[in-house]
Amino acid sequence: MSAVVSQRLRSPGPVRDDSVLPAGQWRSLRDAHRRAVDDLIGPYLDARRRGARHPVIDFLFTYYSSRPAHVLRWHPGYGVTLEEGAEFLGLRGYEQTDAGVRVGAAHLRHRAGALSAAVDMLGATARRPARLGCFGLHEWAMVYRTDDTRHDLPLRLGPAGTDAVVESMPLRCTHFDAFRFFTDPARPRNDATLTRTSQIEHEQPGCLHATMDLYRYCFTLAPLVPSDLTLDCFALALRARDLDMRASPYDLSDLGYEPVRIETSSGRADYVREQSAIADLGTTLRSRLSTLCTELAERAHRP
Repeated sequence: MSAVVSQRLRSPGPVRDDSVLPAGQWRSLRDAHRRAVDDLIGPYLDARRRGARHPVIDFLFTYYSSRPAHVLRWHPGYGVTLEEGAEFLGLRGYEQTDAGVRVGAAHLRHRAGALSAAVDMLGATARRPARLGCFGLHEWAMVYRTDDTRHDLPLRLGPAGTDAVVESMPLRCTHFDAFRFFTDPARPRNDATLTRTSQIEHEQPGCLHATMDLYRYCFTLAPLVPSDLTLDCFALALRARDLDMRASPYDLSDLGYEPVRIETSSGRADYVREQSAIADLGTTLRSRLSTLCTELAERAHRP
């Protein structure tokens, strides 16, 4: 799966009050965006409409309280006015102007705090080197010494074998939103006690969940963020989630997922290779998102 799928959909640069898109141009971008989403997750969306569940992909919508509409809906981003853009007036943040429809300055100011928080977290994460020695053990720590698993799936190695893997290696999780689901016996085994208030002190770019969070920033900051960036971050989040679950203790063979057997030295090497590639792509997208959020935050705080 390609992590950067929408380069051809790139909207005009954000944060320009004088950027106006003719109706034919923005509708072409909107339709191309929807086709790109369909290429990426079309079969999943069809199955979801029929009520089917998917333990891997659902995470990006259930855990993040997101909806497929957050990916499907095209936004030009702040600073772009759409000619004949009446269809956007029912959406949060948009306003009518003489030139067309755009995301309003009032909405930008309303989101100033969220933008500043994103800048702080993204910057702190980017300044740290990637740590690649966790081997995805956070999913194992969530089922350590418990019969209450988070997914209705069998464990590849069974409960005893799963516990033995956790006990054979150090836990090096740096992401609070993974750590908080560790079982009680697993938390003391982690090399740091993580809290929400100290999250910014631990986030680092090698973490799969820190990379998946790039998508969360995009959809929570919409419509300020252009949808080409949201789609790129979503595609990379899908790739990270894929590795996350293939390296987990669960048996996903019935769904066609080949496990990354991190209980073996060769499996750990495979994990690190994939993790490193995802981290590299995440660094590029984090930089794009951080630059955008910084520009928007500066404008939001201007008198």
